[in-house]
Amino acid sequence: MTIFEEADRALLPAFKRVFVEVDGVAILALIAGQGEPLLMLHGDPQTHLCWHRIAPSLALDFTVVLPDLRGRGEGNIAEPTEDHRNYTKRAMAQEQLQVMRGLGFESFYLVGHDRGARTARRMALDHPGAVRKLAVLDIIPELNFYDRLDAELAQDYFYFNFLTQPAPVPEKMIAGAPETFMRTMMLGLSEDVVDYDPLAMAAYLASSRRPDAIVAMCECFRAGFHVDRDHDRQDIKAGRRISCPTLVGWGEKGVIKKHFDMRDVWSSWCDDARFVPLPSGHFIPEEAPIETLAAIRAFLK
Repeated sequence: MTIFEEADRALLPAFKRVFVEVDGVAILALIAGQGEPLLMLHGDPQTHLCWHRIAPSLALDFTVVLPDLRGRGEGNIAEPTEDHRNYTKRAMAQEQLQVMRGLGFESFYLVGHDRGARTARRMALDHPGAVRKLAVLDIIPELNFYDRLDAELAQDYFYFNFLTQPAPVPEKMIAGAPETFMRTMMLGLSEDVVDYDPLAMAAYLASSRRPDAIVAMCECFRAGFHVDRDHDRQDIKAGRRISCPTLVGWGEKGVIKKHFDMRDVWSSWCDDARFVPLPSGHFIPEEAPIETLAAIRAFLK
């Protein structure tokens, strides 16, 4: 039994592991519950396990789908390309849309954290008919983030600039101490120590310290800087906005709150935005699961 299977069995015992074929690649998704479909996309450098304190309760009301994003966990490790397009949020959103269609769901509720929230936001912009309601946790769109970048923000979120450097510089540097780097990301974005479940942490580290996963992480950030920002500019020029009801959450003890007016940023992108501060740092689903569950359930119901 792999660490991923062991963690799923211990932390998400009611969920069934299935693989959905998308363009000839098998994508892992865990499924449980009954009712309307709810897709939940995890952040970086985590896996679907980031929802283990929330998803079982949501499965009482919804059919919950927990996939691994491209480049993480048991997800699709796509080949890097010179233009970084295999790791754009548009490409990852398309892949997750195909996962849901493969499971028989043409439209669904959508919740994302961190990289998963960026992917979810892009899906709501590119495929508005598929997303009934959207919830995003603790992110700023790439264009807003980099346009606002100053010395203080760069210091707090150093890897937004480090990981975008040309290959293979960051890959080789991370390879020297991959676990140290991943722990720095997972423990450095909150005023408090994050109480990760030991099995979940073991799965995160096993997934993220692999050489191909390190390449995937760097490609994701390079795509954010070089391509995703252009997609955002195109949306603005075309007048595209998120039309579905959108819940925007952020950690009151995290870094994003220090640098951005979340209401101002997200109101510029959404027709119908609601806002909820949460008592946590960046890793909201694991730091404040009770409050996050309550906010998501109230919004979706």
